[in-house]
Amino acid sequence: MHAPEDSTASAGTAHRTYDALVIGGGIIGLVTAWRAAQRGLRTAIADPAPGGGAAQVAAGMLAAVTELHYGEETLLGLNRTSAHRYPAFTAELEEASGQDTGYRACGTLAVALDADDRAHLRELHALQLRYGLDSQWLSGRECRRLEPLLAPCVRGGLRVDGDHQTDPRRLAAALLAACERAGVVLHRAWAERLLVRRDRAAGAVLDDGTELAAGQVVLAGGSRSGRLAGVPDDVLPPVRPVKGQILRLRVPGRIAPFLSRTVRAVVRGGHVYLVPRENGELVLGATSEELGWDTTVTAGGVYELLRDAHELVPGITELPLVETRAGLRPGSPDNAPLLGPTALPGLHLATGHHRNGVLLTPVTGDAMAELLATGELPEEARPFTPLRFSPGGGPAPASGPASTNTPASDASVRQEQPA
Repeated sequence: MHAPEDSTASAGTAHRTYDALVIGGGIIGLVTAWRAAQRGLRTAIADPAPGGGAAQVAAGMLAAVTELHYGEETLLGLNRTSAHRYPAFTAELEEASGQDTGYRACGTLAVALDADDRAHLRELHALQLRYGLDSQWLSGRECRRLEPLLAPCVRGGLRVDGDHQTDPRRLAAALLAACERAGVVLHRAWAERLLVRRDRAAGAVLDDGTELAAGQVVLAGGSRSGRLAGVPDDVLPPVRPVKGQILRLRVPGRIAPFLSRTVRAVVRGGHVYLVPRENGELVLGATSEELGWDTTVTAGGVYELLRDAHELVPGITELPLVETRAGLRPGSPDNAPLLGPTALPGLHLATGHHRNGVLLTPVTGDAMAELLATGELPEEARPFTPLRFSPGGGPAPASGPASTNTPASDASVRQEQPA
């Protein structure tokens, strides 16, 4: 592995040719870059604020079991693989970064508040058991025994001890520190357009005018991944922004633990969850809104979250409200990520993780690093190739590492930023 030089690049000081350029510095871009650098690749990230993005708004539920939805059974396999890797991944990352990620093996309790919700939860439990998942049905009384602050109207629930949590903000900070220690070069600017040379992705032009050449490019821009100029229209990922509003409350230090585990429910058809942190923070979320690029925190969104949470845990309204935020999840047509090579040689995708970005961080980093280093996508990631949305679909092609000895030239294809 090359020795780190300057972790933050500035004009005239940084090497401009890389083995791998990652566009996007959220948790997916960061883990991809960190793992690539560990494989000995000269790696750079282009992002004006690495460590930001959807991770700053996410709750951090590692819920492979309770997030199971009908029609997403293929995604379940990837989620379970990543969840299984999380403890070792966390230990390695915390050692590499010197930072705590807030990982907690506390389990999850999904509850029902009325007869309809109970019937729905029973169906989910049957589906979980069909796939051999570890999930235990509890009566309402047993739920309240586990979490005494639950409302008396709770009719039953599912105890899933294997669904854990982490703190996405601390996770992002740890990944950023690990990248810097591994020698990843940070270009604190956004990629304005992809460079294409001889029908191959060859780097990017940043919005400050800097040109970066790279043997391989990974587009990991979250909900913005479909807006990069220079990417051929038939290669642009079908990723859309899905708005989520989230609240953070504070449990006063004199109060005993408000909740011992993540609690979630469906209230009047809307999903609500409460994620307790060890530091006394209580994360409450989250709305799911198809409103384009709007990130406004609305009174209605805050009201609905507090109203539904109050029905679930009445004492919630006595806690101080310390933060309201809205962010954009990167949604895909089938709610599953796009991982691997595109039809444009040299351009790979790591985006479209929707509500599972934090959960899929370990497996995404492993898969993308393997692809960048060897040209082969691991078996567990192959069902999620971007080519599944191309005419005919099909498995991901081999796309071995390319030489980066020749920098991008003026022959690079440049297009205007789409609206």
